[in-house]
Amino acid sequence: MTDELDDLKAVLRALPAADPAAKARAMALAMENFDRLQGSTDPARSSDDRHPKAAPLNGVRRMLTYLTSRPALAATTSVAALVIGVAVLLPVADLRIAPPAPQPDPTATAAPKASPAAPVESLAHKEAPPTDAAAPSLAEAAPEAQALAAAPAPEAEIALSNDAGASEAAADTGYLADEPAASVVAQERAAPLPEGTEAYANAPTNPVRITTEHPVSTFSIDVDTASYAVIRSSLGIGQLPAPEQVRVEEMVNYFPYAYPAPAPSEGFRPTVSVMPTPWNPGTRLVTIGLQGALPAIADRPALNLVFLVDTSGSMEDPMKLGLLKQSLTMLLAELRPEDRIAIVTYAGSAGEVLPPTPASNREAILAALDALAAGGSTAGAEGLELAYHVAEGMARDGAVSRILLATDGDFNVGVSDPEGLEAYVARKRDTGIYLSVLGFGRGNLDDAVMQSLAQNGNGTAAYIDTLGEARKVLVDQLTGALFPIANDVKIQVEWNPAAVAEYRLIGYETRALRREDFNNDAVDAGEIGAGTQVTAIYEVTAPGSDALLNDPLRYGTPAETGTASELGLLKLRWKAPGADASTLIETPITGTEPVTDDTRFAAAIAGFGQILQNSVYLNGWGWDEAITLALSARGGDEFGYRIEAINLMRLAQSLDN
Repeated sequence: MTDELDDLKAVLRALPAADPAAKARAMALAMENFDRLQGSTDPARSSDDRHPKAAPLNGVRRMLTYLTSRPALAATTSVAALVIGVAVLLPVADLRIAPPAPQPDPTATAAPKASPAAPVESLAHKEAPPTDAAAPSLAEAAPEAQALAAAPAPEAEIALSNDAGASEAAADTGYLADEPAASVVAQERAAPLPEGTEAYANAPTNPVRITTEHPVSTFSIDVDTASYAVIRSSLGIGQLPAPEQVRVEEMVNYFPYAYPAPAPSEGFRPTVSVMPTPWNPGTRLVTIGLQGALPAIADRPALNLVFLVDTSGSMEDPMKLGLLKQSLTMLLAELRPEDRIAIVTYAGSAGEVLPPTPASNREAILAALDALAAGGSTAGAEGLELAYHVAEGMARDGAVSRILLATDGDFNVGVSDPEGLEAYVARKRDTGIYLSVLGFGRGNLDDAVMQSLAQNGNGTAAYIDTLGEARKVLVDQLTGALFPIANDVKIQVEWNPAAVAEYRLIGYETRALRREDFNNDAVDAGEIGAGTQVTAIYEVTAPGSDALLNDPLRYGTPAETGTASELGLLKLRWKAPGADASTLIETPITGTEPVTDDTRFAAAIAGFGQILQNSVYLNGWGWDEAITLALSARGGDEFGYRIEAINLMRLAQSLDN
């Protein structure tokens, strides 16, 4: 203890005498900076309203009580060293804290970058007053302190590496900002989307049907996954998705399931599972899974692919056109030499920027992609016309022709209403050219247009919000995305009134068909790609169950007695690509089909979607139950899709609370 006191005394004796004038200047500057940071120069608030029992010396007494001798001496030594540094450096530095630099007008011409030497000069023109022999060593340290003050801190450079503009501004001005630039970037990324700027394709939730009145349920399959990716994007910016953004079937179909593969001579194999309903013990879930055949890669036909790229002004965003280029580059790496690529763009007008080119000519294709730039209005109809014209010119025997439209869906020139586009694309699908849609970006996403184009173009719709999603859609699931094995795939279930009194189809609201449409091969329905899976879930209620939602009619016809050993009959109808006549498969639903982790996880995701829709059928079943069910049914989860969904549930629960 004595040694530490002696060291402190020696240091204090060696210090030069304080300059009263410098000390006064330093104190004035400190008070000026304090007032600026407080945002007000008003006088101190009166303490007349202080609590009468407050004692001014209580805090001091408590502080002295907590301090022991050795820690107190160590602390005073550190404080003394800091005081010495401040007393010497403050007089030689201009440390006025300037207000933040005004934000430049983005439409104005960029001004030349300010020289970083300016702050150094403001420090250099003030020299330290001459002192005794101890002063030179401290004065020599001052230029080093100036250089450190003028240069950006390495930690700040790393933290702001995602915002180079903000880092340069900080380095050029040398000012302290009111708020770290990294926080500004985070706020921009988490900013809520403008209201009323996006449109989504949806329909009222399917109601509960009475089997004696509506014994047959018919719908077109849907292998799109756009809704799930949009939900993930909304949760990622701290917003619960709106109910109209939620299509439960697209959430369920986002995940791969281990359904049994069909026999070599079959195009499909249906799988049925029946389990108690997690949110209603008085009902059961009937899960129907379809597994499409997956031909060997060597047997895959050649591909004629037209990239139809939206380069309008609304695409000028790194998460739109920038991500689009990266996504198509990833797809290019998966194509074979016999595949051919063309690129058509549209903005104020449409144009062909790359004529049909072998996929092996990567240099030419990548150069054309790299040259794409956004600007202008959105002549989407003109772009579609040109893309179909190019695709028709690329037609070859045995090859699959597909247009891959990449857009944010903002069509504002030409035939822009969904019905007009729908009719045009419906006429063009008879040429055998498929149309799929990839959506990019948020803010003005027109999901309604995207869904209309994909459904009527015998294609699929996906939303790309990350490179990981681009890889899933265009690399991991390439064959399913680009190579069809069946067209006009329809599902029909006839329910047995003796075993099922009520039922409801969870999802597929936008894919409903009339009963007679099932046998009409002229009625369009969904397309399935090679190796693709489709899942549909019904909730069914047995006669006499306490969970029945409808009372029997006083004057109604009594239900006919059927074979209670069957819940219903599953029918599947589809056409082979290019065929005019459909094929039919029938599978009885007995109610004894086994439950798997796949069907339990699908039920958890269906519950997830219904919670987001504020469904009236969940009976208080909520986030905790959905998360628990999903965790218990996670299974192998090779790609991590399921644990991502569980974490999204947790995030949605936090936002919902």
